Order: sequence, then structure tokens, then C-alpha cells
Amino acid sequence: MIKGCQSECTAGGCSGETAKHMTESFKASDLIITPATTFKEKPDPSGLVFGTVFTDNMLTIEWSLASGWEKPYIKPLENLSLHPASSSLHYAVELFEGMKAYRGVDGKIRLFRPTLNMDRMARSARRATLPCFDQNELLECIRKLVEVEKEWVPYSTAASLYIRPTLIGTEPSLGVKKPTRALLYVILSPVGPYFASGSFNPISLWADPKYVRAWKGGTGDCKLGGNYGSSIYAQQEALELGCQQVLWLYGEDHQITEVGTMNLFLYWINEDGENELATPPLDGIILPGVTRQSILDLARNWGEFKVSERYITMSDLTAALEENRVKEMFGAGTACIVCPISKILYKGKHLHIPTMENGPQLTTRFLNKLSDIQYGREDSDWAMLVS
Repeated sequence: MIKGCQSECTAGGCSGETAKHMTESFKASDLIITPATTFKEKPDPSGLVFGTVFTDNMLTIEWSLASGWEKPYIKPLENLSLHPASSSLHYAVELFEGMKAYRGVDGKIRLFRPTLNMDRMARSARRATLPCFDQNELLECIRKLVEVEKEWVPYSTAASLYIRPTLIGTEPSLGVKKPTRALLYVILSPVGPYFASGSFNPISLWADPKYVRAWKGGTGDCKLGGNYGSSIYAQQEALELGCQQVLWLYGEDHQITEVGTMNLFLYWINEDGENELATPPLDGIILPGVTRQSILDLARNWGEFKVSERYITMSDLTAALEENRVKEMFGAGTACIVCPISKILYKGKHLHIPTMENGPQLTTRFLNKLSDIQYGREDSDWAMLVS
């Protein structure tokens, strides 16, 4: 059985008559490679602005209801040619993933837990009524693309090659419906250190319930572009108020959900006097981040403190701050691994979060552990070798 397709497509991605096309999927063994013959100069990783420089080649795979998946191609990076009525342009029928390739201290190139990205991409495709695919075949196509572009993986343990798999509806119709045409493509972009100074810079957050990132029954647990585009307005307001990111709240009780585009963690002494690492549960409004899952897995394996997926409200947080029970608070995601939080603007007041005063010991420990795996300083089955 093809992973992520035959048994799962009925949730929206493919069903009935179309299933015979979907279950065929594309095959990495059919990959046609016609790489670029002219090459761009590789940039200095320390001066990179995220997502502005791209490698010489890309992966493309076309799909149609009539023919199913076409053969995958690795070819020179080029602009897309889309009908102006394409459903991705009008109705945001599209999704993406974010992952990285790392050049280790041993010179080998690794991906970090890429099967989790493939799982999430398949779930997003079902929710967006886009075609299913065999996750293992796509991962092998991505591995081949990174292999072709291996010289673009920075020779640095402070930089990496960002991988952006994307699936868009190319239905040439203004009807609001499940698309009969789609395009899956992958582009690569070298990225430098998230913190320009090379050290931990804590961020400040703006928490205001008037904007909501996601809601029950919505698409907050999928990596759909519409979730991100609609967040920019609130992000601009946060910047105008002197904060760097939005702390997204939900519900009448102002539940803490995510921070910017990251998952959120709180390390504190909870209401029962226990040391606890807490993060909001995956209840449909939280994106199941790969870094989030990795932090939970590490912490549970350490067994040194309580690890909980639980609801945390702003009143829980403010009470804990007043009682000096908060130790560290941080965001977690592919871009930064972990990002310490030092201040929250809420109801006109600045709440000081003592993350940096506490080391930040736990935040730094997660950063070091995960980066050691990513850059090959520590062996782990979480790392998949590319070459």
C-alpha cells in the first residue's frame, strides 16, 4: 500500500473514480534529470536574507484528473506558467512544507526527520482537496534534488539549505471546487543563522485577542498558505507597537496557542508545584511542528520533569509570573530551532518573562541537542543521510 494515499484519501484528497490515478503516484525511479548548465555564484551564508536566494535547479511534478501524476523532473529553476484563473491564485488552493538539509561536521549532508514533513504535507493535501502522493517517493525525489544541488548546502554549522515543497491547484476555472489539475514543485534556498549575532536574542510578543490565527474546524493544523498570508496584518501591528512577533490567543479565556509562525513552550512550576514543560495540545488549531515533536520526544526521554500537552491561558501565565513560577518561555520551529521570549505586551502592560535570567538553561539544551543531531555531531535515527 502506498503510504499516505490508498487508505487515507477518502478524507478529501482523492476518492472514487480518481483513486486509481492517485494510488499510482509518481515514482522516484522515473525521475528525469536535466540540470542547469550555467551556475549562479554561491552566496556567503552569513549575509543571507531568508528565502531570497535560490539554487540552480528545481523539482516539478504535474498532476491531472485525466492522467494522474506525470513523471517527476529536476530541471533549471524557472518561472511558472499558470492560467490566470488558476485556483491557487484565487482561492488559495495550495500548501507548502518547510525543511532543511544540513552539512555535518563530517562533510555529510543530512535531512532532519523528513518523514514527519511528508506526513504533514499529505494531511495538508487532503484538507486542501489536492491529490495524494506516495510520501516515500516524494522524499526520494527531494533527496535526489538535494544531491544534485549539494554544493549549495552551506559549508557551515551556522547555516543550512532550506527546502520548500509546494503543491498548488492549477485548475483553470473560477469555480470554487476541487481542482482537476495541480502542480507539485520543490525549490531550495540557502539560509544563514536565524540570529544574526550568532547568539540568542530573545523576542518580544504582542498578545491581543482581536486577531485569531486559527479556530476549531479550520485549517490551523495544516500548512496552508492562507494561514500565513492572513497573519501579516497582525504582525505589522505588533511591529508598530514595538514587538517582534504576535502571541496568538484563542477563545474567551485567552488560551495561548502559537507565537508568530512557531509552536510555543512554557517551562514553569505548575499549579501543583511540579517542574513542567508545557505546550498547547494538537486540538486542530495548532500546527504539529517537527521541532515541537522533537522537543517533546527529547524531554520525555530525559524524564527529568513533567512534560504536558495542555491548555495554558494568559491568566495562568500572569498568575505564575506574579508568583515567580515561570522559568523559561520559547518558540520552536524549523527556522530557529528555539527562540527565547523575554517580554509580552498584553492589555497595555509589559509582562517580563525571565527566560534569559534562567540561562536560558533548558532552551539552550534543546538548541544544542537538536543542532548536534542536525550537523552530525551526534548519531541519531532522526537524521537521514543524503550523501
